[in-house]
Formats: sequence, C-alpha cells, structure tokens
Amino acid sequence: MPPHSRPAPRRLLAVTATATLIASLAACSGAGGSGSSGGHSINVLMVNNPQMVELQKLTADHFTKDTGIKVNFTVLPENDVRDKISQDFANQAGQYDVATLSNYEIPIYAKNGWLHSMDSYVKQDTAFDQQDILKPMRQALTAADGKLYGEPFYGESSFLMYRKDVFRKKGLTMPAKPTWQQVANLAAKVDGAEPGMKGICLRGLPGWGEMLAPLTTVANTFGGTWFDKDWKAQLDAPAFKKAAQFYVDLVRKHGEAGAPQSGFAECLNNMTQGKTAMWYDATSGAGSLEASGSPVKGKMGYVPAPVEKTDSSGWLYTWAWGIQKASKNAGDAWKFISWASGKDYEKLVGDKAGWANVPAGKRSSTYDIPEYRKEAAAFADVTRSAIAGAKPNDPGVQPRPAPGIQFVDIPEFTDLGTKVSQELSSAVAGRQSVDSALKKSQRLAEAVGKKYEGS
Repeated sequence: MPPHSRPAPRRLLAVTATATLIASLAACSGAGGSGSSGGHSINVLMVNNPQMVELQKLTADHFTKDTGIKVNFTVLPENDVRDKISQDFANQAGQYDVATLSNYEIPIYAKNGWLHSMDSYVKQDTAFDQQDILKPMRQALTAADGKLYGEPFYGESSFLMYRKDVFRKKGLTMPAKPTWQQVANLAAKVDGAEPGMKGICLRGLPGWGEMLAPLTTVANTFGGTWFDKDWKAQLDAPAFKKAAQFYVDLVRKHGEAGAPQSGFAECLNNMTQGKTAMWYDATSGAGSLEASGSPVKGKMGYVPAPVEKTDSSGWLYTWAWGIQKASKNAGDAWKFISWASGKDYEKLVGDKAGWANVPAGKRSSTYDIPEYRKEAAAFADVTRSAIAGAKPNDPGVQPRPAPGIQFVDIPEFTDLGTKVSQELSSAVAGRQSVDSALKKSQRLAEAVGKKYEGS
C-alpha cells in the first residue's frame, strides 16, 4: 500500500517491531524442513496455506530442474511462521533467503532495513512484467523510500458470498451492491431456511487478522476509524461503537454456532457444509467453494463487500515474497520469486491442480486466461473489482494517520488488535457488553496513539 502517509516517529525502533510483530494473523497447520544456504541453494520460509503447499510440490520438477537452484522449504502455520520470520529477519541472521510476508509487514520491515530492494531485478527481468501486477498490490509492497520490497504470490480483497439456491427458494434477491442493513435483513430471513442453517457467518475468533479484519471494514464503512489523523484513538466514538454493536448483534442473532471460536477456516467449513446461507470474508475463499468436489460448487453467488457510508469497503491483503537483506543468495532468491509469482507458474497450477486453485488476485493477465475465466467465472470479475477498488490510504470517511484497510500499518497493531479482538470476541460470547469491550479497548488504543502524537 502507498506508505507515504505513514509517519515515522523518532521513538519507534526496530526492536519495537521485532517484539510486536511476533503475533498471529490466522491459524493453519503443516510442517516442513530447511537446509543449508550457499551455492545454488536457497532457504525459503513460508506459511502452510494450500497454495504454498502446492508450490512446494511443484518446485523440484519445474524450477530446480530448469535452473539448478535447490529450494529448501520450511513450511509452518501462520502463528509460527510469523514468529520465526520476525526473529530471523530482525536479527539479520541470514538463515532464510526468502520468506512469505504480507502487505502489513513489508513496509515495516523495509523501514527497519531488513529487506532487499527488488527494483534492480524487476528492471532486468522484463519477462516478469511488473506492470501486469495489479496496481494496489504494487503500491502495497512499495515502502516509504519509493522502493519495491515484495512480489505478491496471491492477493485478496473481501466480498459477500451467498447461496443462490437458498435465496431462490425463499423468494429473496441479493442486491448487486448491498448495504449492511440489507444484509442483516436478509440474514434474518434465511436463518433456518434449511435444517441447521444460520443466516450468516462472520468471524468471531480473536486475532488482529481474524475477527478484526472483517469488523474493521464494517467500522470503516459505518464512518468509524481506529485513530483520527492526529492519532487520537476513536474506538469509543459513536461511529465505531455503532459498527461494533451492529457486527456483534448480527453474529449473535443470526450467525454461526460457536461464533467466538470461528475464524476463516471455520466459516469456510460452515459454508461448504451448508450450515450458513451467507459469508462475508476473503475473496480467496471462493476458490475452495468452487473447487471440484465442493458440495456447494455452482450454488454460490458473489457480490461486493457491503457498504453504508462509503462506495466500497473491501480489504486488501497479499501473501508476498520478501528477500532478507542479509541473504548471500539474493540473485537466486529473485529467480525463485520471479518463477513463483510469474505468469507461467499460474498456467502450471492450472494444468496440474485445476484453474480454481490458481494463486490469483495479483496479475491483470490472469483474468484474461480463458481456462481461468471459465473455471472461476462465478467470482473472478467480482474479485478483480474488489482488489482494484481497495483504497488502503483512504478506506473510510475521514483522513487516516497510517495506511491500511483492515489493519493500521504500525508495528504495535499486532498486539493492540489482538487485545481489542479478545474484548470484542468476549462480547460475541455474551460475557460483556460492546460498550464495556470498547471502553477497555479505547484505553489500549490511547496508549498506542500517544506514542505517535506530534510525529
């Protein structure tokens, strides 16, 4: 995301980022191993999301065979991988040449001098075609110094997914561009449409990248913000309070069973198993819903993220590749990244694993591939529009002191966001009121804001 609006307070040291970045976004599971770096060998530390696991399977036969560069993978769940990456990169230990980083970490890591700029490689590697990378992604991975520090492996925004067949049976029509109030009304009408089916799935699992990702987009479009332009915390302001109350009420009245323990993975399972009629979440979820063997394949509809006071409210997120500044194999690291984020890799996945599994959301040309358009017809254009319409510097109704749609791009947000999400998840569980949760959250946000005031 364009980082020029993010202030750089003098008190913010690299060590702060190290401590606060050891946090979780969401949880998955898996394992891997690493080898020694040197010569034509690189070490890659990556999250164990399905797309990365597929990459690991394809690398030896389709990258190493062509280049002679052996890739030693360490593949870990998100919580663990973020911990390991932050430690290795902060210390510039150089154990890993490449790591999966998001558009949250990359501007912070770049500012701390932990990453290798990619501009010279992009300039020389004309076949990579940097201009084909979607503009919001290019901007999100460019740091305050104007240099590029990451290449996206796949990208996502957020949208509303719903069961077309269930809506048809109930005589309901999903608006082409729904408001949140319309969604709440529809959730009430489809709740119980089939045995055991709830109206909507919304994340209630604590985590700065779990519950708070969708909830913050709701706050943005309701007119709320975490901080005003002067870093004054706004979590107990009327607009943020209204958004949080709406979200908690909706999930408590018409949301999934076990909502306080439900994150992306749980909502995906609920939707696939027919336990919910709607789901507001990451656009990347559509590939799983439309995959061969999915019980709901062909039954789903997709519309833009619901709005209230803004034109759009979808988030922006990418899992991207970063090269450690201390790497002694930066050239080989770039070759791997150029292959993994290149056009030919997408075609390889389409041929080997099916076009719905292509790591999309990063390249304009992906949406012109006939096979991809056919397989992803239900969601491709809505996804592309959501990513293209994302506004990381201007996601709400007022000026922001730092970029970010579903997060605030400062190192402290991992800790702050997680603590606030714990309070709001407690409200979803009925253990406290939204007012009580936000009163505590406001105090936490004020402490962070004070560090930045006047910077």
